[in-house]
Amino acid sequence: MKPHPFFRRIGLALLPGALAVIAAWMMWSGHTKPPEIAPSARLLKPTGSPQLVSVEKLPDLAMGGEMCAWVPASASPASLLEFREELREVRLAALQERREAPRTASGPAPDAQREEIRKRPPARMIRDPYPAYSAVAVDVANNEVVMTDENLFQVLVYYRMANTPPSASMTEPKRMLGGLETKIEFQCGLYIDPANGDIFAVNNDTVDTLVIFSREARGNVPPTRELYTPHGTYGIAVDEGRQEMYLTIQHDSAIVVYPKYATKDEPPIRMIQGDKTRLADPHGIAVDTKNNLLFVTNHGSTHTVDPKENVGGSGIQLGRREGKPNWPIGLDQAIPGSGRLVPPSITVYARTANGDAAPVRVIEGPKAQMNWPTGIAVDPDRNEIYVANDGGDSILVFDASASGDVAPIRIIKGPKSMVSNPTGVFLDKKNNELWVANFGNHTAAVYRPTANGDTPPLRVIRSAPPDRPTPGMGNPHPLAYDSKREEILVPN
Repeated sequence: MKPHPFFRRIGLALLPGALAVIAAWMMWSGHTKPPEIAPSARLLKPTGSPQLVSVEKLPDLAMGGEMCAWVPASASPASLLEFREELREVRLAALQERREAPRTASGPAPDAQREEIRKRPPARMIRDPYPAYSAVAVDVANNEVVMTDENLFQVLVYYRMANTPPSASMTEPKRMLGGLETKIEFQCGLYIDPANGDIFAVNNDTVDTLVIFSREARGNVPPTRELYTPHGTYGIAVDEGRQEMYLTIQHDSAIVVYPKYATKDEPPIRMIQGDKTRLADPHGIAVDTKNNLLFVTNHGSTHTVDPKENVGGSGIQLGRREGKPNWPIGLDQAIPGSGRLVPPSITVYARTANGDAAPVRVIEGPKAQMNWPTGIAVDPDRNEIYVANDGGDSILVFDASASGDVAPIRIIKGPKSMVSNPTGVFLDKKNNELWVANFGNHTAAVYRPTANGDTPPLRVIRSAPPDRPTPGMGNPHPLAYDSKREEILVPN
């Protein structure tokens, strides 16, 4: 017998309510667990924009979670089949690893698993196995040339007249310094004591220490002397007459001055820092003792330090080490939002400049053709300065009295010159030679100081076979993959 239409309509109307009552009873009686919703989600109102409703932890790969990978929407059926087969193999391999990994009562042993992963060889590697020269200096008294290798963390010493033949793989150094005991890492600035051949090597990044070695040192040996320097120290110049040492500080846009034989925690005796100085990521530095001047190359990034700090005075200078006089004010004391990019430049100061001192001259502008000016050397007799122009693959020669937007008086550049990402330059006055350290092609090349244009070098010392490319990596940090161009992006 069919129910009366009236009662059927009533039943249909009551059905949803009955189902809701039953569902609520099941949840609260423990038969069904209610979904966990973030407390804030209960208060959300429509906004027209995405909102966080809940957070769910992803599977832990180390604990057996499944690994997924993206497949492009344009992938062909064949590539999809290949992808699925690869994914299947990955899952099988992961399953096998989980079966073989030592286990505890709570699951795989993390330490054992990490050790097993650590021992796995990489599928492939992008690295430069050869020395990459970053700075060069000549030991005139001993007829030797010294190079810093910023790639493999070494200091290399060669016979000055060495010349690598085109058929040779490289020139073997006479002596080498390198290893953990030396504290050599990312060394860029270099100075050779003309009296005894001591090697001063500036560590730029991970080891905030200027290391000094005797000329006889070789291998993995501790430095003869150490000086704890501000973070980001790059260039070095020494005034032998006054026994003073000048160091540029990249990140804090500063110059610190030490006694030549300063050691350990000894503080600087002077400092140049502040907006008036126009220092902006300083790199190379050269001292002109004849005219009492300092020449500094600047890449062009800077910021404003807090004026309340006692720049250049004898008060406490805040930075990576606190409580030292004449210590640069660090980035943590920069005024927020004051960071800026300015044109690359050469700033010139009085040799005794101190505090927030303005330069006496500045070379800056498009005519100067500077792009990451790095190493610098000065010839007071010819009144010329030589600049390693890293980003422009060139050596720029300027009149040392020039100021403003001026063009170089000479440029060494071109395929015959072999100049490639030069970062170091040294003027050997005794032998009338100009040395250039090329970070971009494993070479240190020698020219006459008057060389101009696409001039072949007089000699070349090469650290790798001529056909080996240079990745150009120096202290890479993050990593990204551009799937559209199929390129790996590596900021340094």
